[in-house]
Amino acid sequence: MTSPAGPPPTGDGSEQQRLKLLAVTACPTGIAHTYMAAEKLAQAAASRGIDMKVETQGSIGAENVLNDNDVSNADGVIIAADKDVDLSRFVGKRVLTVGVAEGIHHPEQLIERVRSAPVHTAGATPAASASGGGKERSVAYKALMNGVSYMIPFVVVGGLLIAISLSLGGHTDPSGGLVIPKDSFWMDINNIGVIGFMLMVPILSGYIAYAIGDRPALVPGMIGGWIANTGDLYDSKAGAGFIGAIVTGFLAGYLVLWIKKVKVPKFVQPIMPIIVIPIVATTALGLFFIYVIGKPISWVFEHLTDWLSGMTGTSAILLGAILGLMIAFDMGGPVNKTAFLFGTGLIATGNQTVMGMCAAAIPVMPLGQGLATLIRKRLYTEQDRETGLAALFMGCFGISEGAIPFAAARPAQVIPANMLGGAVAGAIAGVAGVEDAVPHGGPIVAVLGAVSGVPMFFVAVLIGTAVTALTTVTLVDVSERRREGAAPVAGLGAAGPLEPALVGVGAGAAAGGAAGAVVAQRVVASSSASAAEASPTGTPNVGGTRAGTEAVGTPAAEADGEVLSGYLTEQTVKVALDARDKEAAIREMAELLARTGKVADLDELVATALRREGEGTTGLGEEIAIPHAKTDAVTAPVVGFARSAEGVEWGSLDGTKARLVFMISVPEAAAGDEHLRILALLSRKLMDPGFRERLIAAPDEGAVLEVLSEVR
Repeated sequence: MTSPAGPPPTGDGSEQQRLKLLAVTACPTGIAHTYMAAEKLAQAAASRGIDMKVETQGSIGAENVLNDNDVSNADGVIIAADKDVDLSRFVGKRVLTVGVAEGIHHPEQLIERVRSAPVHTAGATPAASASGGGKERSVAYKALMNGVSYMIPFVVVGGLLIAISLSLGGHTDPSGGLVIPKDSFWMDINNIGVIGFMLMVPILSGYIAYAIGDRPALVPGMIGGWIANTGDLYDSKAGAGFIGAIVTGFLAGYLVLWIKKVKVPKFVQPIMPIIVIPIVATTALGLFFIYVIGKPISWVFEHLTDWLSGMTGTSAILLGAILGLMIAFDMGGPVNKTAFLFGTGLIATGNQTVMGMCAAAIPVMPLGQGLATLIRKRLYTEQDRETGLAALFMGCFGISEGAIPFAAARPAQVIPANMLGGAVAGAIAGVAGVEDAVPHGGPIVAVLGAVSGVPMFFVAVLIGTAVTALTTVTLVDVSERRREGAAPVAGLGAAGPLEPALVGVGAGAAAGGAAGAVVAQRVVASSSASAAEASPTGTPNVGGTRAGTEAVGTPAAEADGEVLSGYLTEQTVKVALDARDKEAAIREMAELLARTGKVADLDELVATALRREGEGTTGLGEEIAIPHAKTDAVTAPVVGFARSAEGVEWGSLDGTKARLVFMISVPEAAAGDEHLRILALLSRKLMDPGFRERLIAAPDEGAVLEVLSEVR
């Protein structure tokens, strides 16, 4: 059982000596910032004679996990994180919540402030940074990302199962429609996929609410999302779709927060989070949506249908563009369904051209977003790329919901791009007179023979897809550059490029952190484990013992003299960097890596690294820079290190010139946890002033390697 927090510790140094603190560090991509903050906090605590244990929630999982005994004996807890951290285990303890950047830059201040932080109670919102310097991008943004991350598996599983069932068991039916025989095996597969899609919207809503109002908000969020997606409940032929789910998620979350503030008798307090709050919030939200929000949705649906009916004699180009815009807008919501049902209804009258326009627009969104993840890979996380591949597959089968995760994550960029591509596809199909005899869209209907004018149908789809993909990456680039120029602190939230510029799922890392730590977050996500070293037992093992962190084993290879699993060797170390500016330094570092014979195209390696710098500096501060490139210009992972006596201006946040420069390059196809572990440890080790001093003082390449061998 957790013991309650006492008064803020005061008194002489001997009492401070007995102070015991805990910390949790985490960043959205879970590499450099997570471990840099952990190291800084541990160092600050050790210098004050304070016991501190730090739990890191990184990409390789939670490490040095805080147990019940740790929490029971703690005097305070610091949460330095830009992602959701479960605080239920810290009830009764003083909890201070800030962004991960605060843990890196102001660990001493956090240690002082946590001693007077408010006591965390069940369901309460934790105390946050007053300065705002390290605060995450926003509660709303983080909540949206939380919902999207939980929704993705439902979209992928549901969409792929439906696509598989259609491809292997579906056929066109003379009576109309793309059908799967009832009572067949493939109909069962299709039904399972449909269940995934039915759950997708409530999950999005529920976990947005959960991120805002904690567990009491989960039920009203999910039920609210189900209501939003079920138009029959408010007399609409189409539900509100994912946009309605976002609305209900935020309404549920903030409604729960408001209810929590209501003072109730003491005997009622224990049942508030499990009975009273969920029931009150669910009932209020459900009735509000049915009677207040649902009516306008139904009105929009009816009037859009009437408006479209009056346009049947309009120019085919204009009608096709309008239908394409509507199809792409909300992917299953009332606007989309209005266009789809309008086209479906006209099939029975013998007019199949309107459905042809819709059929060409339907696959553009998932195909366009999937293509965007391929043409600008560096803007996406591995999870985004996997979702993009699934979206491409779904798009081929006319499942527009494959683009929903991207639209939900970045609506301001993705929805306009979708609409533009959909409009282009619809207009081309309209002017070409493409016809579709079944109420379905995508290349699958053409393959199954339901489309007339097949060549122009594919031309419309391909051009619309290209427009969506190119517009998406352009809008995202503009958005991120604007943010970088407007923000005083780097980061994709309140600031510039602290974290990687991401598109779609998981897009936008939270504000805070040291610029350039992104190297560990961008490169390691797909780093190769091909050179991973095994322990004598054959188990890959990387790690070390740090103040307040968990001891883990040492790689056998490093014990034998290999540094960073052999990716950094004496060939790739230079004690005196000649370059005086960033571009020249990157070229010199690339030439250093080329000594290994693993660089197939030196110019491309340099160009890729410079393009990465254009997205945001890789200068960490503390006189450190870690430029990197993920490119097939290298044939295997390779790491280089060079030292500059005068320092190179790298645009670091703290204004220091880079004297210690690491360059990391991996092939596009590289992947594995070994790089994740090595670069996490490197990021943490570089926060040690003594380690940096030894690197600077090392007289030759051999001495540098000896110092770097401490990274374990």
